[in-house]
Amino acid sequence: MYPSLPIGVALCLLACVAAALGMGLATGKAVDAVARQPEASGKINGILLLGLAITESCAIYGFVTALIMLFSMNK
Repeated sequence: MYPSLPIGVALCLLACVAAALGMGLATGKAVDAVARQPEASGKINGILLLGLAITESCAIYGFVTALIMLFSMNK
């Protein structure tokens, strides 16, 4: 087993934490925007969902990379 493997896996999972914080911040800002302009809620919702999908894909890539490192380099 590689001695620095847990550090590498933790760094990959850091992408998941950053994505979660970013998604929470974006959702809060979208709620504020809808509260200020309720008539633009459809457009804000569409842009929010697109941004959340891109952010979530980053988190999934980090998680999958951590799993690959954990199970393939553990030998």
